[in-house]
Amino acid sequence: MSGNHFKGHEVSCCIKYFIFGFNILFWLLGMALVGIGLWAWSEKGVLSNISSITDLGGLDPVWLFMVVGGVMFILGFAGCIGALRENTFLLKFFSVFLGIIFFLELTTGVLAFVFKDWIKDQLNLFINNNIRAYRDDIDLQNLIDFTQEYWECCGAFGADDWNLNIYFNCTDGNPSREKCGVPFSCCTKDPAEDVINTQCGYDIRAKPDSEQKDYINVKGCVPQFERWLQDNLTLVAGIFIGVALLQVSSSPVLL
Repeated sequence: MSGNHFKGHEVSCCIKYFIFGFNILFWLLGMALVGIGLWAWSEKGVLSNISSITDLGGLDPVWLFMVVGGVMFILGFAGCIGALRENTFLLKFFSVFLGIIFFLELTTGVLAFVFKDWIKDQLNLFINNNIRAYRDDIDLQNLIDFTQEYWECCGAFGADDWNLNIYFNCTDGNPSREKCGVPFSCCTKDPAEDVINTQCGYDIRAKPDSEQKDYINVKGCVPQFERWLQDNLTLVAGIFIGVALLQVSSSPVLL
């Protein structure tokens, strides 16, 4: 072989087609994520008004689909074609890209451990910014509701964080029916209820603190997330180690 192809040794067919199969699934999944992201933006009218991408005050979850899907699509394509054609350029690109991602993951993990107080403050700021934009985007709203329901929490550090939102704050000039309330995702769940009561959080923060805990989850999402990490430290570490080993073993196998 010549040019960009391997010289001097043959690549095992089993390894080659295993890498090819793995990467074609990776590529198709990336393409699906990008497609979902484009469909979501189309439904929200973003594609017809590109400038509206920057109008949202909080995080648009569609960005996560687009970025992750785009990276997976590029990596999957390079690994798939590189393995099938034994193309050294594409395989080196695939290997270097995986190495960069692995380095970023390792760096992020170390920095998160060293600067955990700063990370905690930034997470608090991030959540509060998204609380302000809760009603601005349906995808962001669903993401916040899912987070609060999953971790049984309310706000960043408590229900009063919802005072940052113009619809839920307790100011005298607030005409909203949701004044001094919280989203339904803050409410404690009754297993006997088949239908979600979306008005369960109305006027709840007008009650004394001692009574609020009977109706809503009073713990903040930041402490609940920290507790979840501590309780599932082995699982989280295992996932990171597994992903790292997969990246390290995949990148040089054909080089």
